[in-house]
Amino acid sequence: MSRSTRGAGSAAHHVRRMEPVYVKRRQRGLAVLIASLVLIVGAVSYIGWQLAGPSGGTFSEVSDYQGAGNGTEELVEIPEGASLTQLAPELAERDIVASEQAFITAAANNPESNAVQPGFFRLQGQMSAVAAVDALLSPENQIELLDVHGGSTLMDVNVVGGDVRYGIYSMIAQVSAQSGDENNRVTREQLEQVAANTDPAQLGVPEWALEQVRSRGADPKRLEGLIVPGRYIIDPHMDAEGILTDLITRSAVRYNDTGIVERAAAVGLTPYELATAASLVEREAPAGEFDKVARVILNRLAEPMRLQFDSTVNYGLPDVEIATTDEDRARVTPWNTYAMDGLPQTPIASPSDEAIRAMENPAEGNWLYFVTIANDGTTVFNDTFEDHQRDVQKALDSGVLDSNR
Repeated sequence: MSRSTRGAGSAAHHVRRMEPVYVKRRQRGLAVLIASLVLIVGAVSYIGWQLAGPSGGTFSEVSDYQGAGNGTEELVEIPEGASLTQLAPELAERDIVASEQAFITAAANNPESNAVQPGFFRLQGQMSAVAAVDALLSPENQIELLDVHGGSTLMDVNVVGGDVRYGIYSMIAQVSAQSGDENNRVTREQLEQVAANTDPAQLGVPEWALEQVRSRGADPKRLEGLIVPGRYIIDPHMDAEGILTDLITRSAVRYNDTGIVERAAAVGLTPYELATAASLVEREAPAGEFDKVARVILNRLAEPMRLQFDSTVNYGLPDVEIATTDEDRARVTPWNTYAMDGLPQTPIASPSDEAIRAMENPAEGNWLYFVTIANDGTTVFNDTFEDHQRDVQKALDSGVLDSNR
């Protein structure tokens, strides 16, 4: 009995000693759980405060606006090579969007964000981040680029029996008019004034063209051929001088990148003469025949014999068409190669890269004449005047040389 009693007593005593240990562990686990919850709630509150900003308010009220904006137009530039997210700090600072983070998130969630195009875009103040991203991806909001084609001229051209072919000065003015700011609009007249009177070196005219440009005096056409074809972003905040300087400076770089100085010497021309000859190729040659027309120009200069290109007659006329009259061809102008030896005094259009390359790498041949004999652009080249006259008659018979005057 005594042994049994001692055993029972020992078990009872053991149970009483374990109860406090179990309770303490349970209390400690509960404390850890409560502390963790406190930390989580605090972290969430801190993140929410950071997103809302120190000024207070809820996330939706402060970090993002609602809707498409407040009606105040804002111009935003996407530079060449920039991504949408790079615009976030500027947009937030200008109050176009409420926060950088909202815009970055909206851009990341739009699958078209990688297709962003450079240029100036119309936005509004206080837009939702999603609306701002959509506006920057919409061509409808982009200010039109200046699109200079090969053969474009500085001045407007009135085509007989047709429409007005707007020149580069007018096209710049049209682009500038889209800015929405009446005070910053550049007019064609302002551009012509700057072109005629500003020192060419100040406008970025390449050194190899300065003497010839200056020799033309106060003529707005003196910059002809020095704005090369391409699509240009026009900063609507620039004035007339700033726009022309930007275009001519960029064009000079493109000219020089072709090695125009060295290549011109290889064909016996100065760089300015090569650009002038290339402008004739641009206005005279059908597609696929640029290098052949380039060879005709060089062959005629080497003879020497007058170029006699109708395009050079038309350049000095107020109204133009393919066919020219005897009276027109007899007019003495700085460009009419029927009435003068050699090349025109300036280019007669903006030559494309293709035309420049054709003059630098002319086709091999003895041609002195060419004429387009069909409305589909078929052009034939000849060595002799007799053969040329035969093909001119074909052109007359096909109606290519009919006049609309």
